[in-house]
Amino acid sequence: MDFILATNNMKKLAEMQRILSPLGINVVTAKMLGAEIPEVEENGETFEENARTKAYSACRSMNMPAIADDSGICVDYLGGAPGVYSARFSGGHGNDEANNDLLLEKLNGVPEEKRTAYYVCAICCVFPNGEEITVRGECHGHIGFERDGNGGFGYDPLFIINGRSFGRYTAEEKDEISHRGKALRLLAKELEKRI
Repeated sequence: MDFILATNNMKKLAEMQRILSPLGINVVTAKMLGAEIPEVEENGETFEENARTKAYSACRSMNMPAIADDSGICVDYLGGAPGVYSARFSGGHGNDEANNDLLLEKLNGVPEEKRTAYYVCAICCVFPNGEEITVRGECHGHIGFERDGNGGFGYDPLFIINGRSFGRYTAEEKDEISHRGKALRLLAKELEKRI
């Protein structure tokens, strides 16, 4: 069964495919099908609201089951920021380097014990009949003092868990403990009941 993923982020696509393909779910992007889905404004106050908006838009546009996620990092010292603004923390959308630079700048001089943070991933799956599944996964760690590793994307080189950054985890290791991995496993359990 094909599900449309409301993103063009190929790293997110790869993560979703790894976890959902054993269920017989083939996750594709609109671009892979030679189509386009309209850009939606991510103006929700929660990760769940943004994921829902994207999923409904993709489902209506493509008339097929759609999956969308909204994810980001919440830093306790910054009152939960950047939160839903994680991808555009530095102003532009998806500039990982600038976002990481700004986060390091805002935490300059902050000791390790006050650099606690957690990643959040909310995933919404919508079917053409209007049925909806929304799940959330979290992964708790802290923000390092410098980038470490080349793996992953976003804030992964700064996010430390179990003594190393997500930038040093293999994809499979990250899937086991990450916010997106947790959310996808919850989604998979819900989908198993329906397909």
